[in-house]
Amino acid sequence: MSDDVKTEKTPGPFGRIYQGRTTIDFVGRRRMWFTISLTIIVLGLGSLGIRGFNLGIDFKGGSSWEVLAPHSSISAMTTAATGAGLTNLNVEKLGSETYQVTADINSLHGDAQTALINKVADAMAKAAGVNYNKVSVSTVGPTWGGEITHRALEALIFFFIAVVAYISIRFEPKMAVAAFIAMVHDLLVTVGVYSLFGLQITPDTVIAILTILGYSLYDTVVVFDRVRDNAGGILKSGDLSYGEMVNLSMNQTLARSINTSLVAILPVLAVLLVGADILGAITLQSYGLALFVGLMSGAYSSIFIASPLLAWMKEREPRFREMAERARLRSDQRVLTPAAAALLSGDGGQRLTRSSPTPGTTTRTAPGTLSRGTIQARARKQKRR
Repeated sequence: MSDDVKTEKTPGPFGRIYQGRTTIDFVGRRRMWFTISLTIIVLGLGSLGIRGFNLGIDFKGGSSWEVLAPHSSISAMTTAATGAGLTNLNVEKLGSETYQVTADINSLHGDAQTALINKVADAMAKAAGVNYNKVSVSTVGPTWGGEITHRALEALIFFFIAVVAYISIRFEPKMAVAAFIAMVHDLLVTVGVYSLFGLQITPDTVIAILTILGYSLYDTVVVFDRVRDNAGGILKSGDLSYGEMVNLSMNQTLARSINTSLVAILPVLAVLLVGADILGAITLQSYGLALFVGLMSGAYSSIFIASPLLAWMKEREPRFREMAERARLRSDQRVLTPAAAALLSGDGGQRLTRSSPTPGTTTRTAPGTLSRGTIQARARKQKRR
């Protein structure tokens, strides 16, 4: 046994990812990924049908009172506002010390509305132990709220159309369909989580949703670009089915996907935990919360939804169906790591034999092929360089 084999250490899970040694079967386990997503979406839609959204006043219209009250509570603010004559109100704690009271009082007009606004602000100031001018008051009419909702839906529809058109031209229509479904998945998961936990939807939330859809699209396009390259290269050798080629592409981009997700999610967590909760920057809370939920969903969908869905659609085509059938009839194990694929691509198109010998037998490689041992030996040699 050579010194290289004796001293070689088996890397851990993260080491395997970053050394290109993973062979995770994303496509073969697609039913599990789809079931997880479907369960979350159904729960969210069920909550949406029963509870609906907790819309901010920018969407539904009404009045809002905010006050910084470190030594108060939601019950104290509720008592103060109802004592001032406010009905059908909603009280929330923003950040760690700020309280917000919202209610629709657009049915009142003129002096009656102004008097109620001032009375509620005075009651909240007393409950918080601060001056009256420390209470922030804002009022939005129902017409303005409806216009904001309409503009948000228009922006979302335009974004979807632009994305589908771009990917259809840049790649192919089935990739556009898979990317579109992944984005709808992220949207449904995000709004479902907001409905389940009663989180308030503000204009910042809409901006964050458009941002996370763009992030999800970026990560999906990175994988699809690798799929397209492999479809024009290694897939033509006939050694892999389309699904196996997609698996290889995803394993090749897995480290990049993880790094991209961490780089995006960690600053958002800092905004939520440090900015909103510790420093009291409550204006960042709605934006940061939607970003966090959406980025988590986007990281999941780009890996576990878009590409497995693409493989499922493509393998329904006659030529790829036949290729998959031939692959199933083979007795050898068609397992190709990203590192082996990178090494293979630099050997003039030589084919890789990935058969697994049984104990006591000798494995022979056909002329012009590379055995698994040859691949590993060359990989170790490149690593030493």
